[in-house]
Amino acid sequence: MTTRTGLSSQLAVNVLNAHSPLATPSVDGSLYTDVVDLAGRSPAWLDDGVAAWSTYGLLVFAAFMVAGWLRARHVGSAAAVKALAVPVIAVLAYGVDTLLKLLFREARPCQSLHSRTLEACPAPGDWSFPSNHTAIAFAAAVALLFVSRRLGVVAAVAACAMAASRVWVGVHYPHDVAAGALVGAAVALLAMQVLRRSPDALARRITATRLRPLLVAS
Repeated sequence: MTTRTGLSSQLAVNVLNAHSPLATPSVDGSLYTDVVDLAGRSPAWLDDGVAAWSTYGLLVFAAFMVAGWLRARHVGSAAAVKALAVPVIAVLAYGVDTLLKLLFREARPCQSLHSRTLEACPAPGDWSFPSNHTAIAFAAAVALLFVSRRLGVVAAVAACAMAASRVWVGVHYPHDVAAGALVGAAVALLAMQVLRRSPDALARRITATRLRPLLVAS
């Protein structure tokens, strides 16, 4: 038998969910449904390509980071320090984004709306807001702009494609990826602004150690 306390607790949860825009699909659920329906009507080759990018696209950002580092080593040790900071910033953005997920605890749209999606719906407890993939991609892209403007622009386009793909395959609302982009970009900007204050001093310290090859091309 359900106790009065239990009923009160459940009622409180329902009221909270009803008034929290992140707990309901009312924010942009219809837009999410439109995108998922479009994906369901699209050619298989397109869906397969988007799904592959959604799953494995972050590996391309790892390649961008390596390319930026290799280029920076020929520019100078301070530039190489910035390049080496990019993966650290991406990990930091992932950490911040994960903390926000635990704070907001938004259910995945494929769970709330019961939509047929290209990608398997994550298990309950794998929260949706903000998007980790998008946060990592945008953190890497913005940080790379401080290393190489051209490479950063290419990475930024790829980050936008990553954000769109996460909605297309059905695992995120549009507001999830928008928030993930903001988180990633903000973390990267703040981190790079801090790093820009003393990159030369940090480079001198590193080049005086066995880590010198990381900063200076032989």
